[in-house]
Amino acid sequence: MPVGGSLPAMTTGVTVDALRVLVVDDEAPAREELAYLLRDDPRVAAVQQAANAGQALRLLGEGGLDAVFCDIKMPGLDGVELARVVGQFAAPPRIVFVTAYDDRAVDAFELGAVDYLLKPVRAERLDQAVRRVVGAAAEAPADEDEVIAVELGGVTRFVRRSQVRWVEAQGDYARLHTADGSHLLRSSMTELEARWADAGFVRIHRSTLVALAHVEEVRAIDGRYCVRVGSDDLQVARRHTRELRERLAGR
Repeated sequence: MPVGGSLPAMTTGVTVDALRVLVVDDEAPAREELAYLLRDDPRVAAVQQAANAGQALRLLGEGGLDAVFCDIKMPGLDGVELARVVGQFAAPPRIVFVTAYDDRAVDAFELGAVDYLLKPVRAERLDQAVRRVVGAAAEAPADEDEVIAVELGGVTRFVRRSQVRWVEAQGDYARLHTADGSHLLRSSMTELEARWADAGFVRIHRSTLVALAHVEEVRAIDGRYCVRVGSDDLQVARRHTRELRERLAGR
């Protein structure tokens, strides 16, 4: 997977007593065993799994993850290289390395890893690692922006939420419109509306979400409203007109 350049901020929305965790390991038995142990921890709310760094980056791009428990030796990007990519976010999820090798510990901690566990993982060491993640999460300041991973032709690109001007529903996907194009994201409008409400996004139609910061003008034509966002004129449904006007007045 091509990865390069400096990546912008990514929010994790950390809730210290309800961690959302990603387990990354190319060996399914090890991955599933660790996921099982983590699900049994009352401090962990949800566990997702990825078999390689590419899958991990796509899941991280969907947001909402607080920690990554990552193997080191994997095909393609290894765990340390994955951590370097994630570490370029301004507010990255916490990294815990889980490996059968002890010769990369220095690299791991230089990258700011919270912990370094050796396989097979003992329950008491995993408990300690989760406790360290919770402690680190509690100290982390919330960031104002978010990074979304989008894929086109096998290439994963990263788009900042602040770059998104408006969002269009397309079946099970949402199309994110930015100044330089559009990108498909597997997410519902309802999910994005709830997640991005505090960032200034408002629903103006059942299929349209708009970033108030990018609204250039509002026009009324025959009692119907539309907004100008960049070169696009977007229709405002009657039921959303009042909320839009109130939000624009207070922005």
